[in-house]
Amino acid sequence: MSLRALAFASGMVAADPAAACRLALALALDVSSSVDAEEDGLQRRGLASALLAPEIEAAFFASADPVALYVFEWSGRWDQVPLTDGWQLIETREDLLAVAEIIAASPRSRSDMPTALGAALGHAAVMLDQAPGCLFRTLDVAGDGINNEGFGPLDAYNAFDFEGVTVNGLVVIGAEFGAEAAVAPYFQREVIRGPGAFIQVARGYGDYERAMRRKLERELAAIAIGDAGPAAGRGGGPG
Repeated sequence: MSLRALAFASGMVAADPAAACRLALALALDVSSSVDAEEDGLQRRGLASALLAPEIEAAFFASADPVALYVFEWSGRWDQVPLTDGWQLIETREDLLAVAEIIAASPRSRSDMPTALGAALGHAAVMLDQAPGCLFRTLDVAGDGINNEGFGPLDAYNAFDFEGVTVNGLVVIGAEFGAEAAVAPYFQREVIRGPGAFIQVARGYGDYERAMRRKLERELAAIAIGDAGPAAGRGGGPG
């Protein structure tokens, strides 16, 4: 079975191709076995709170053209689980609040699987291909480790269509890693991709909300002011 077929096998939800927006933003949460229950709660609540932060809410609605959100959790090769019901068009504050509430209350699908980053990227590529007709497409991958099951990120980029997609990373540095000696350089080298791509570092899951707020503000601000597109390249270093 091809890598593209593997992603389709996980079950995709198609979006309305006629719906227009300025940004299709997919958010991927790491629920691999390296993330314990407390850290998973901090991650979900942190993302939910970040979405409702005043500066992020303002960035969502800085333009008349809405943002489309898709949120999923990932771990093993066959374990990509949607948290939202496909793509959600964020046109009002109520829409944003509804997504945040879903994320905060969402149950973890499982906690015993490895880190299959390539499969997560493949799933996201298929979902982004099914997104509403947006001017920009961005994938945010949160993680605290490197790929250790199945095909890796570089293989995913060779197998799936990422044309026009920017992939950013939120790297969670835990105490066991000390400095950023392993995970951040790995994300910089193999995960982030596309025009203006960057990584944002969280110093443990207690710092997840702050890091997510900073990353979302950076991503949404550039789109809201009507950029024709960031400069090409591998992108910036850790934030």
